[in-house]
Amino acid sequence: MLQIKNLTFGYSDIPVLRNISFSVKKGRHIAVIGESGCGKSTLLKLIYGLHDANEGEISYKGKPVTGPKFNLVPGMPYMKYLAQDFDLMPYTTVAENVGTFLSNIYPEEKQNRILELLQIVEMEGFANTKAQNLSGGQQQRIALAKVLALEPEVLLLDEPFSHIDNFRKNALRRNLFAYLKQKGITVIVATHDSTDALSFADETVVIRQGVLVDIAPSKEIYYNPKDKYTASLFGEVNEIKLELLTLTQNADDTVFIYPHQLKIAPEGPLKVVVKQSFFKGSRYLVKGALGRQVIFFEHNKELAANTEVQLAVDRDAFG
Repeated sequence: MLQIKNLTFGYSDIPVLRNISFSVKKGRHIAVIGESGCGKSTLLKLIYGLHDANEGEISYKGKPVTGPKFNLVPGMPYMKYLAQDFDLMPYTTVAENVGTFLSNIYPEEKQNRILELLQIVEMEGFANTKAQNLSGGQQQRIALAKVLALEPEVLLLDEPFSHIDNFRKNALRRNLFAYLKQKGITVIVATHDSTDALSFADETVVIRQGVLVDIAPSKEIYYNPKDKYTASLFGEVNEIKLELLTLTQNADDTVFIYPHQLKIAPEGPLKVVVKQSFFKGSRYLVKGALGRQVIFFEHNKELAANTEVQLAVDRDAFG
């Protein structure tokens, strides 16, 4: 088990992370989400041992994870960390980059392993291409293959799909996380993409301004966000007073509702004036006005501006 206890760290006198605590069981996949600058990348670097914590401790299987003060070469041998800069050798081939950490004693086994890894990231046709001639997305896929070469016990991924095109990202994500689950590798992913959290993470950690806001199963985080900040990490969200939905008499009670959880209903309690419709492919995201409040909802057709519609909560859209 990986354990983080009361972790505090800052590059200066101002802490970047404050009193962070959580644990990860073997083979579990964790997503770390939060706004830019909240400390996601710094947390991964601390877990890997690239920095020494100001306070608190990190341990794996009961043994401390230590930083540069205790290690000539920072980084734990049973972990691999994929940074946002990829760390590839530009003038060597893709195959040579992926095989950097593999032994040369058994060359045939090494080549088979390299081919297996390139197939996982769908780059087998580029084995003899120099890394400097690849696009940013291709380099990111090679960097993923490289950190998997020796099958680490713990894999730390910092925005691992940020440079990869959407049409390829989805298949790669499915292949990669299925492989990591099969191998029982513990994974922590720092990401801006809510799909990483909802589709592939067993649990999600939410960080705001260096403080852990919540940790829970990803589906629970999504359907029961603790605050608007957490809900907004998954896209547009409405904060609606419950009294407007005739669910309470307390004027201070509010609920967070995603656009797809609202539907047009003839007797709906929310009277909204349409302002603009945004085509999203299978649906439209509609921006409306509820008095002075902006409301977002989804509809299967474009709605004309200044049209008045009535909205109700779609009970079928909740988990």
